[in-house]
Amino acid sequence: MKATELRKGMVIDVDGRNIVIKSLDVQSPSSRSGSTLYKVRGYDIVSKSKYENRFKGDDNVQQVEFVRRPVQYLYRDGDGCTFMDKESYEQYTLGTDVLEEELLYLGEDLDGLLAMIVDGAILGIELPATVTLEITETAPGMKAASASSRTKPATLATGLVVQVPEYLGTGEVIKVNTGTGEYVSRA
Repeated sequence: MKATELRKGMVIDVDGRNIVIKSLDVQSPSSRSGSTLYKVRGYDIVSKSKYENRFKGDDNVQQVEFVRRPVQYLYRDGDGCTFMDKESYEQYTLGTDVLEEELLYLGEDLDGLLAMIVDGAILGIELPATVTLEITETAPGMKAASASSRTKPATLATGLVVQVPEYLGTGEVIKVNTGTGEYVSRA
């Protein structure tokens, strides 16, 4: 597989290490002779160490095949989060250091979670496209504010802070895009 086909969430084999891609930045060349660079950030599945590298577009990269299983978020303790396979009821624990980006979206009764599993070990989780979360702290809602008016910061039940329209108040439930971290709509 060529580096041009890399995507967030993929697992690649680099020198015998399985690396989960957490973010991917594409840097276009500034001259005609330059080649597009793909900056990969992720972590090693086994050692949990962070990984960062750049690939040229025509570099060959080995993808690791894994299984996606539907899971349910159970609870968070000290330094990990526990998930249960919805079909086999097997439980998996992932460290909070691996889930740093996903933690802000994990709430009770979250549907659509998928676990990435290779050889019985959990690599990471994939969030649904949107999640519903309750606003726990924000400035009071303004009755006269229109839907297209200014925004204000709101803290959600998981600690995530998003910009929401001025008419929303504390206690309301909203949808948030997990890819961008932006407000989508009321739930």
